[in-house]
Amino acid sequence: RFVPHVIEPAAGADRTVLAFICDAYDEEEITNEKGKTETRVVMHFHPRIAPVKVGVFPLLKNKPELVAKAMEIRAMLQPYMTVFYDETGAIGRRYRRQDEVGTPFGVTIDFDTIGENGDATNNTVTLRDRDSMEQRRVKIADLLGILLQEIM
Repeated sequence: RFVPHVIEPAAGADRTVLAFICDAYDEEEITNEKGKTETRVVMHFHPRIAPVKVGVFPLLKNKPELVAKAMEIRAMLQPYMTVFYDETGAIGRRYRRQDEVGTPFGVTIDFDTIGENGDATNNTVTLRDRDSMEQRRVKIADLLGILLQEIM
């Protein structure tokens, strides 16, 4: 009878990571504003395990005040979470790119943020949820707290 003296346990993260990716991947059929059906690819990572927690997007890249405010918000959030800044392409395409990589939240800096459309929405941003695609206005001062609460 042979009794081994060495036991070699094998464990790795490969299968676990693959399971998370397979579980998170989803394709949704949606109708765009022109009435055409499109496939929306989404990675539904839980916010805790998403590699990027929030995307920051100025509405227009050729408006220096929007870009400056977006950079300010990115600098405010970066010490607490992984932030991705994107200013290329239409805002809808930026949302879709972040949906595909699993970013749970998007923050859009628009003309309301800098006060061009009145004082009621001054210093607010649009916070978009990846899974529901719902958007809501939140104060910049409350943004970090809201995101930390949603992620945890």
